[in-house]
Amino acid sequence: MPKLIPFSLLALGLFTVTFAVNLQAPLYDAYAAQSEVGATAVTIAFAAYVGGLMPTLLLLGGLSDRIGRRVPIALALLLGAAATALLVQVPSWTSLVIARFMLGVGTGLATTAGTAYMTEIIGADRAKTAALIVTSATSLGFGGGALATGISLAFQGLTLLPVSYIVLFVIAPVLAMIVLALPRVDAPRPVSLLRLPVFPAGTWVFGAAMALAWSTTGMTIAVVPLELAANDLGGWTGLVIFLAIFVGFLCQPIARRMTNEHALAFGFLLIPLGFLVLLAGVWLKLLTLVMLGTCITSAASYGFTYLASLAEVSLRAPNDRARATAGLFVYAYFGFSLPVIASGVLADKFGLLNAMIVFAVAQSIATALIILIWKKLVSSRLSAPNAG
Repeated sequence: MPKLIPFSLLALGLFTVTFAVNLQAPLYDAYAAQSEVGATAVTIAFAAYVGGLMPTLLLLGGLSDRIGRRVPIALALLLGAAATALLVQVPSWTSLVIARFMLGVGTGLATTAGTAYMTEIIGADRAKTAALIVTSATSLGFGGGALATGISLAFQGLTLLPVSYIVLFVIAPVLAMIVLALPRVDAPRPVSLLRLPVFPAGTWVFGAAMALAWSTTGMTIAVVPLELAANDLGGWTGLVIFLAIFVGFLCQPIARRMTNEHALAFGFLLIPLGFLVLLAGVWLKLLTLVMLGTCITSAASYGFTYLASLAEVSLRAPNDRARATAGLFVYAYFGFSLPVIASGVLADKFGLLNAMIVFAVAQSIATALIILIWKKLVSSRLSAPNAG
C-alpha cells in the first residue's frame, strides 16, 4: 500500500477524534440552562475533558507500544461517537461532564498513538513532517467541530441534535474499522500496559509554552462564549472557536520553515498579545477585535507553539515518541484546564470581564518570567564552554 493512503486515512481518523471534542461547544449555554447552572459549572464541565485525558496520558501514554497504534485510535473514534450520543439522549450539565470526560480519554489515546504511528508510516527521518500532519489534522478537528455545530444551528435553529452530530455518528464507526485495517508498521514491545510519560531533557520550555498557549485557547473556548452570549453575540461562538484553532493551522507551514526555538520564541510573543486584543474586543463590545485577538492567539497556540513543541519532543525521544508526546500534553492540558476553572469561579463572583482581566495579567507575568528563565539558561549554556 502506498504511504499516501495510510497516512491520509490516519490523518482523517485523528481529525475526526478531535472534531468530536468541541462539537458541543456552541451548545454549552443550552446544556447549562437545562440544569440551571452558572459559569463555574460550565468551566468544570469543559475541564472534565482534562479529567479523562490526564490519567490516560499519565498511565497509558505508552499503551500503543504494547498493543499497537491502531486499536487506541479506533477506540478513540468510538468514544467520541458514544459521548456525543449521550448528550443527545440525556442533554444536561451532568451528561456534558461525563461526555467531556470520555472525549478526554479518547484524545489521550489517539494523540499519543497517532503521533508515533504517523512518524513510523512516513519515516523517522521526517519526524517534523509527521508532526506537521498530526498538528494540522488535530487543529482542523478541534476547530472544525465547533464550526460545524455553529453552522448547523444557524440553519436548523436551536436544537440538541444538530446535523453535525449526525455526521459524526455516521463517519466515526466507519473510520474506526478503516483504522483497524491499516498496515501495522510498528514493532510491538513487551512493555507494561501502564507506562508513565517521559519528559525529554531540555524540553521543559516547550511544555511551559504549551501550557500558556493552551490556557488562552481554553479561555477562548470556555469563557469567551459566555461573555459573547451575555452581549447578544452568541451566534458567533462557533466561528470564534473555529478561528481560535484554524488560524494556527494556517501558520503551521510557516512554523515548519523556522527552527523549533525560533518558532517557540515567536509563539511566546503572540500569546499575551492575542489575549489582550481579544480582551479589548470584549470590553469595548467590538466583534472585530474579538476575532482579531482570537486569530492571534490561534497562531500562537496551534501554529508556532504546537508544531515546534511536538516536533522537538519527537526528535529528542526517538525511541519513546508516544510517551514523550504524552508528557508534552500533560503540560498543555494542565494549562488548558486549571486557569479556566479558576476563571469560572472568579466569573461567578466578580463577573466574566473581571475574570478575563485577572487571567490576562497572570498570563502576561507568567510569559515574561518563562522567557527570562529560558534566556538565562540559554546564555549560561552558550558561555559554559568558554568558562573552561
